[in-house]
Amino acid sequence: MDQNNLPKCQRCKEGDLVPLSDYGGQGAAVHYKAWVCTNPECGFNIKIRNGDIYIDEPIMSGAAHSSRMR
Repeated sequence: MDQNNLPKCQRCKEGDLVPLSDYGGQGAAVHYKAWVCTNPECGFNIKIRNGDIYIDEPIMSGAAHSSRMR
């Protein structure tokens, strides 16, 4: 996905919404699991977890997160 084609955040109208991916419980890739606004002052995010949609959950730094052993 080209950055020029990213959708604009409809809340702040300044940032772009960027897609984030993750891995499911069985290790399969889950593409576009979340969309987050690139404007840090906005903080808009939408996430899918276990089939439920969550909007505007707190965003925390992953710097302190330790990797899982595979």
